[in-house]
Amino acid sequence: MDSITRSIAEYAVRLDYAALPADVVHDCKRRIVDTMGCAIAAYDTEPARIARAVATRAPFPNGATVVGTAFKTLPDLAGFANSVASRYLEGNDTYPGGGGHPNDCLLPILAVAEAENADPRTAIAALVLSYEVHRYLFLAYPMRKHALDYVLYNAVSAAAGAAKIMGLAFEQTANALSLAAVPNLGLDISRRGHLTMWKGCAAANAARNGVFAAIMAAEGMEGPPEPFEDGLAAVTGPALKPSFPLEPGRFSMLKADYKYFLSEFHAQGPAFLALELRPQFALDDVEKIAIDTYHFAWFEIGSGAEKWAPTTRETADHSMPYVVAAVLIDGAYTDAIFEPARFTDARTLDLMKKIVVTEDDGFNKRYPASLPCRMTVTLKGGKRIAAELANPIGHHDRPMTDEQLTQKFRGLAGRKLSEERLQAVLDRVWRLDGGGSLASLFESVRMT
Repeated sequence: MDSITRSIAEYAVRLDYAALPADVVHDCKRRIVDTMGCAIAAYDTEPARIARAVATRAPFPNGATVVGTAFKTLPDLAGFANSVASRYLEGNDTYPGGGGHPNDCLLPILAVAEAENADPRTAIAALVLSYEVHRYLFLAYPMRKHALDYVLYNAVSAAAGAAKIMGLAFEQTANALSLAAVPNLGLDISRRGHLTMWKGCAAANAARNGVFAAIMAAEGMEGPPEPFEDGLAAVTGPALKPSFPLEPGRFSMLKADYKYFLSEFHAQGPAFLALELRPQFALDDVEKIAIDTYHFAWFEIGSGAEKWAPTTRETADHSMPYVVAAVLIDGAYTDAIFEPARFTDARTLDLMKKIVVTEDDGFNKRYPASLPCRMTVTLKGGKRIAAELANPIGHHDRPMTDEQLTQKFRGLAGRKLSEERLQAVLDRVWRLDGGGSLASLFESVRMT
């Protein structure tokens, strides 16, 4: 067994709710609130409908609930459907810079917890564990530098969390990690160029596979004993961070950044700047909008012809020029900017033509510790108006408050739930470690 598999499996077996500081427990509840809000809001979207239709083909009375329904199915299928919904609107948390979205595993792990009738405190420990594994793998094996998708992190972290929920022994947990890691190398094409529904489903699929890996390990299935130091290293090279956990005594969940707006994380800063500058000029007077950013943001959402001509929501919410233009026109950031009619709106397309995104060497030196951005608007006649920020709201160095997080939840889940139901969900999550069943949480968001 390689040392990474051993270290993660030992930690997974050892970690206990009692070892979690109060701020970590509270933040875990915040993540559940945030993720549930995103899932409820996306209930009627096409990818969520498709995933739900697949999951509901397999009734399993003692299984896990498909969010928004009373239907119970196998936990891996419920986890997939629920994770697809929580991801689609692009409001989920992230380890920016290619680290992906750790809360894509949150609902799959809770699906296992519901099916196992687990103590909610064990579920909290499992979620904290999954974030620890996810961030470690991101920093140890930067998949996207090798044209591979980050979803491997989701597969392995979901397997670790599910193994914790199921109370797997050390050897079983090690096998779960291997069975998640070895078959789940995705291609980076999921997030480049013209983006499709799969952009928001790939990590959910990996998390589903991670849950399935833990289920197989529980039955005695074995995986290759050196999935990382022999298997993965043959593709990416040796781990850049050989020791797990990254910071003993500290927890990676607190390093995952929240999204204030529903779009790719590196578009958050430009969106804030657009809203700050908008009252200072008339759109008809704009001659040029220059956005200076760091390489990752430029490469990911500020380069490529498709970013100036999006035809899908998936491409639009990963387009810096589109987000900025739409926000400037509306004077607000709402989900309305992603209505299909906006993709052919002449005013939006014309304003996008005036937007230039440039990589800034100074910002590159500050990244990834900081996510700096500068916007300069040049008006007809030569006048310039500029603004700059170091980090958007939601970054772990500029955190969202509980009030802001709750407002986001109400704005999202309020699309489907009454005020009374919204409060019931919040009350259940904030008291989650006080006991009771996880089934009651899913019952509180039932719509059909």
